[in-house]
Amino acid sequence: MKHLPFDYAIRNLGRSPKRLMLIVCGSALVCSLVLGSVAFSRGMEGSMNASGLATNAFVLGSGSEESVERSEIPPSTGSILAASVDGLATLAGQPAVSNEIHAAVPVTLADAVTTEEAPPVLVRGFESMAFAVHPQVRLREGRWPMRGTDEVAAAPEALAKVPGATMGSRIVIAGVPFEVVGLFDAPGTVMHAEFWMRLDRLAQLTQRTTHSVVVAALGTADIGDVDAFTSSRLDLESVAMTEQAYFTQLAEFFAPIRLLVLITAILISSGGVLGGVNAMYAAFASRVREVGTLQALGFSRFAIASSLILESTVACIGGALLACIVGLTILDGVAIRFSMGSFGLEVDATSILAALLAGICLGLLGAIPAIVRCLTLPIPSALRS
Repeated sequence: MKHLPFDYAIRNLGRSPKRLMLIVCGSALVCSLVLGSVAFSRGMEGSMNASGLATNAFVLGSGSEESVERSEIPPSTGSILAASVDGLATLAGQPAVSNEIHAAVPVTLADAVTTEEAPPVLVRGFESMAFAVHPQVRLREGRWPMRGTDEVAAAPEALAKVPGATMGSRIVIAGVPFEVVGLFDAPGTVMHAEFWMRLDRLAQLTQRTTHSVVVAALGTADIGDVDAFTSSRLDLESVAMTEQAYFTQLAEFFAPIRLLVLITAILISSGGVLGGVNAMYAAFASRVREVGTLQALGFSRFAIASSLILESTVACIGGALLACIVGLTILDGVAIRFSMGSFGLEVDATSILAALLAGICLGLLGAIPAIVRCLTLPIPSALRS
């Protein structure tokens, strides 16, 4: 059985540059949507995984296992935990136990004139031991807020939610002006979109008499020891889990959103797929006489179909490669902000593979209707068309 040369399909791509450009651009659009949706899912999942450490224990209020912002525990929980559980990690002789308050409050730039409602931003109240249990956080510029002062430190994505805010700016948090005295980084984690202020000041600001969570570095202890502590101290009304387990549950909570993004991308891409099928059909249907001539010369229908599929697939893969280049140069790392934090799009090997597979599938699907149209005609009818 004779096969058409490989370069025959490649040369045919250049017979109509405008049509080729249309197919490549259409394929690039479809593959970009697929790549973006997978990068969204991977970025959110990666942020959750990077934020939670298996070596940290979370002590939360009962019933708040999926939302630390809703959790309430007595302020004495941290000190009782440190005194009751042996083997917790220590720093300078002190147990690595961090009492924290997490609150979503409106934040605006001081003296800003706007009629829009201020967006909620996550503000974390911390004490000095927070740096022992959150090693991902690094001070980049300035200093940390001092106790009892109207000062905050900000992560880059938190400042991005307050247009015009920079180092040294005065921002209004829940109606009270604060000065940004420090900038910190926590790349790849949810903390990269938070404001940090001293625990006592945030408690005053939110008028809270309770804390949100106690984070403890386990050291030689394990999560079972902390769980036994929370089970025995019913008066504290708390539960224990690893920080990693908490963010795993949070990722599962956001799983429907990731699925919705993927389904939306597929639905939008279907329009591009139909456009690509029409373009391929128009490109191949005008070559019915050529296909009939090839059959008259002795080439089998399978050989002709293989050549047409190769031609279609090469054009669509070209669009997929273009989408991957755009994704790596423009989309990778782009911050997606939501009310309680942010994460970056992650254009990794999985995202690129999904885009390339989308290009291959588009090439195959786009060629099938045209192949059926060209090869089902009898040879005499094809030669007369």
